[in-house]
Amino acid sequence: MAQPSIGIIMNGVSGRMGYRQHLLRSILAIRDEGGILLANGDRVQLVPMLVGRSIPKLKELADRHGIEHYTDDLDEALANPDFPIYSDFLVTTKRVEAIKRAIAAGKHIYTEKPTAESFDDALELARLATAAGVKNGVVHDKLYLPGFRKLRRLIDSGFFGRILSVRGEFGYWVFEGDWQPAQRPSWNYRTADGGGIVSDMFAHWNYVIENLFGRIESVYATAATHIPERWDEQGERYDATADDAAYGIFQLDNGAVVQLNSSWAVRVHRKELVEFQVDGTLGSAVVGLFGCEIQPRNATPKPVWNPDLPETHDYFDDWIEVPTNDVYENGFKVQWEQFLRHVLEDAPYEFDLLAGARGVRLSEEGLRSSREGRRIELPPVTL
Repeated sequence: MAQPSIGIIMNGVSGRMGYRQHLLRSILAIRDEGGILLANGDRVQLVPMLVGRSIPKLKELADRHGIEHYTDDLDEALANPDFPIYSDFLVTTKRVEAIKRAIAAGKHIYTEKPTAESFDDALELARLATAAGVKNGVVHDKLYLPGFRKLRRLIDSGFFGRILSVRGEFGYWVFEGDWQPAQRPSWNYRTADGGGIVSDMFAHWNYVIENLFGRIESVYATAATHIPERWDEQGERYDATADDAAYGIFQLDNGAVVQLNSSWAVRVHRKELVEFQVDGTLGSAVVGLFGCEIQPRNATPKPVWNPDLPETHDYFDDWIEVPTNDVYENGFKVQWEQFLRHVLEDAPYEFDLLAGARGVRLSEEGLRSSREGRRIELPPVTL
């Protein structure tokens, strides 16, 4: 008997994220392992169909990785009953229309974030998917990072006691493009093309905060465009109209306060490109992509402020590295496996389009807070 299989339409895999994380390190990695393993011990093989604008580029990818199906016609792909899952890795400006077409075709939806440019559009996608009865998921990749998984275990163990505050730093210096090529595409810095660090990162911060620390009740943010001119991939100067830094304060329903700085105009003076410090009544932790250091209450030093003498105490030595006791697979792959089991055997899955809409709302209201110079309340979101 032939092994059962499931077809997955993959739209936008020629982009960096779609190719590296979703096609290469997730779908093809699962395929090469023999397929997705179900709870009953069966395996279901994955059959990807690549969708994009350039047939030569798609053919090159397909030939390189032994993929049979590819097309530049999305409607043709959506009409194929052997491919019940639609996954979207397009730029945000193109996402809503494509997902709506996929929902109308009865496909299950798995998409990158942000799911839309506006909260209204993102909420409409969630409502359409619910009405159509299709399963849907949104990428929540940072929750699967080793550092944050160690943090989750600390929280669940009660290590922190009552969490008081979270302070996060994310970012690095993205070169302007004149004397060194930029590390990020130029559209990231143009508002008209969907760029901006608030739109990019607040969707991440929403799911990180609500899944680790609590529901966000309000946001106060300041967005800035620190570098007003940049140079594109062709070496042409352009006006950078999108925000390249954001400074946010988020108040949670349990009383904790989260402060997050996000910037593409900051030079790194920390161990990793993202670090969160979580302070609680019983202990603290500093968490990055991979590392996690802790300082329990009974091992906390007793600093005394004295500006008249140079500091001789090394406070970094007061922290304990949490060991890596588990094997952490690629987070994108792990979440793909969870979503596939959700589709194939109705396994639980919580990161849906409604969760994605909450992330879009945080970005939208963060920008409004910056424009209006005030705190914005965030009531619960429902369908």
